[in-house]
Amino acid sequence: MMHQWRDFLTAGTASIDAQGRVQFPEPATPTDCRLFDLSHLGLIAARGADAASFLQGQLTNDIRELSASHTQLSAHCSQKGRILTLFRALRLDETIYLQTPMERVAESIQRLSRFILRAKVTLNDASDELIRIGLAGETAPALLAAQGLPVPERDNGLVQSDDVAVIRIPGPTPRFELIGPFEPLRALWEALAPQAAPANATDWTRLDIQAGLPNVYDRTVETFVPQMLNLQRIDGVSFNKGCYTGQEVVARMQFLGKLKRRMYLAEVERDAPPQPGEELSAASSASQQTEGWVVDACPIGDRRHALLVVTETAAVDSGHDIRLGADGPTLSLREPPYGFPA
Repeated sequence: MMHQWRDFLTAGTASIDAQGRVQFPEPATPTDCRLFDLSHLGLIAARGADAASFLQGQLTNDIRELSASHTQLSAHCSQKGRILTLFRALRLDETIYLQTPMERVAESIQRLSRFILRAKVTLNDASDELIRIGLAGETAPALLAAQGLPVPERDNGLVQSDDVAVIRIPGPTPRFELIGPFEPLRALWEALAPQAAPANATDWTRLDIQAGLPNVYDRTVETFVPQMLNLQRIDGVSFNKGCYTGQEVVARMQFLGKLKRRMYLAEVERDAPPQPGEELSAASSASQQTEGWVVDACPIGDRRHALLVVTETAAVDSGHDIRLGADGPTLSLREPPYGFPA
């Protein structure tokens, strides 16, 4: 199905870059709303009588809260409480889907499968089963309604209409993901494209960054515990669900420890684009370890880049410079839109 989808997109103005991502030219005139191909995000399908109970024992969030109207973020951690993969989890009919950057799909299936044992559950790469597109902009709700689609009112909300599922993604910009088979998604794309110019995956990443929503990539596997990525602030971890892999470490930090690092929005000016996993430095660092890391990054202008970074709260509170690398440019930091508790 994905080859069919890419053939459909490239029959127009789109092309495929060296990384295999669909690329669209910038529109001749600016538009309020943008349309996204989300095939850079992969899907894992968990099916079987024990799928929910199996994932309940592996992921940081309470899988019992998934429903026909609610999705959630959830992480799979190592025994040391470090995130291996960060998912958006959703339930469609009898299948639980886990969405994550495509590069994390194969290894995530392999790691999760080690724990299946006798559980009645199968884990498969479902990236080719369903098409994913995104719509973002102030007029996005009206455009969806004009196509006869229901609009979820709450962040992380899910509404299904026939074969199409609509998810509301949190953030300051109204943003939605649509999931479904090829034909209805093709028809929606053709109906929306005249009013919402197609945009590239980097623009979707920019919206994630502006919303303070992290991703975990191959470069950052086992770098962060959930609280470093603010998962406790964005419906990504449950502290009363019971045991799961890495739970003791995550719970100890929440109830007995002190969070020394957390995630901030940042901007920086530099010729070379920052990369996930790139290290930060701070003159006032209180630890003997790395002061922080880039979580995600995308360009926002000439030599300027938007980032999500994890760094030491003490360094930020003291007002000292946080830099990319030992002698790199200084970052301009601010809280994510959901803020931090007092």
